Amino acid sequence: MRFLILLLTATAMISMSGCESTYYNAMEKVGVHKRDILVDRVGEAKDAQKEAQEQFKDALTEFRSVVSFDGGNLETHYNRLNSEFEDSEAAAKEVSDRINKVESVAEALFDEWQDELKLYTNARLRSDSANKLQATKRQYTALIKSMRRAEKSIDPVLNALRDNVLYLKHNLNASAIGALKGELAGIDRDVQQLIGAMEKAIRESDAFIKQLK
Repeated sequence: MRFLILLLTATAMISMSGCESTYYNAMEKVGVHKRDILVDRVGEAKDAQKEAQEQFKDALTEFRSVVSFDGGNLETHYNRLNSEFEDSEAAAKEVSDRINKVESVAEALFDEWQDELKLYTNARLRSDSANKLQATKRQYTALIKSMRRAEKSIDPVLNALRDNVLYLKHNLNASAIGALKGELAGIDRDVQQLIGAMEKAIRESDAFIKQLK
């Protein structure tokens, strides 16, 4: 119960201040350190990417359904495709938000770690800690590059989906389907590249979490 109260207090503090450093300090007081927060946030970013993968697969499936239109209510197909596009936008934003949060706590952790090297009186322990800091930084750099590369691969898919949704919105007729068919191969390719980039980032995330733990 005491831990829950302290945790709620920490949450209230971050809500009032809107300051990450205040949040980290409050969490430290309840025994949750920056390293723990980084592990959690990397896991959350990984989960967001997995969900985004599934969302973009769904959007691709719906787009294929539209270009295969062979009678019926085209507006219904448009509404479904537009819904998948909006969900894809939301998934993309979630991925970006999660990556930003990873960067925020990682920078705070590395700054703290670097500052605390000055506090050692034992040269051997200081050297060992400094080496571990550099190794962790190197692995983190590879991780964040992979995450940002995956994030960047979202843009071509979102742009293509947006273009086609807008086109269909103003051309709800069978002749519009012919124009969309020519877009399918490019969207399919971009989605596959996105999925591949996210798979790499997810593997990097697992390796980083394992190393920190």
